[in-house]
Amino acid sequence: MLVILSGVSGAGKDTVKKELLKRLDYVDTLPSFTTRAKRDGDVEGKTYHFITREDFEERIKNGEFYEYDIHHNEYYGTSKKLLNDKIESGKVIVKDIDVNGTENLMELLKNDTKVVSIFLKVSKGELEARLRQRVDKPSDEEIKMRLSRFGYEESKIDIYDYVINNNNLEKTVQVIMTIIENEKKLINQK
Repeated sequence: MLVILSGVSGAGKDTVKKELLKRLDYVDTLPSFTTRAKRDGDVEGKTYHFITREDFEERIKNGEFYEYDIHHNEYYGTSKKLLNDKIESGKVIVKDIDVNGTENLMELLKNDTKVVSIFLKVSKGELEARLRQRVDKPSDEEIKMRLSRFGYEESKIDIYDYVINNNNLEKTVQVIMTIIENEKKLINQK
């Protein structure tokens, strides 16, 4: 089963994912490939697979991605091989991804893999506050760019199985753990 955590940039996808990984031993993650620069705290192969733009474009030509997108002027993509290997491991895979990637993955995997999509919702004011408090200190221009996508990303809410107001980390994590447990039971009943 693949659990997709999505939402606007700064909605808390990565924080929630880290909590799920700490609390559930049957959960694993699948880092995307990206061309963006490493930030403080990033670990190669854990947070992302960092590659050059040229390498990314070569992988696109070779058909190595289920989906990819340019987000904030950087490439992000989901490796076919790595995702298939993780799914075969039998673990629940939790992947944080933007709204375009979510649509693409859901369409591509709908006949092969159980995909559960969760949109983490925050208000625009809360989002701006979170972006300003980030450790990597995005510039005012970057914050403006991320906020400009807010309406577009929110307009995609209807494609998700679940929408959670992420205004309390503990509540959000508890709700998602319940969703995962219930979805696992549904799979096992088939």
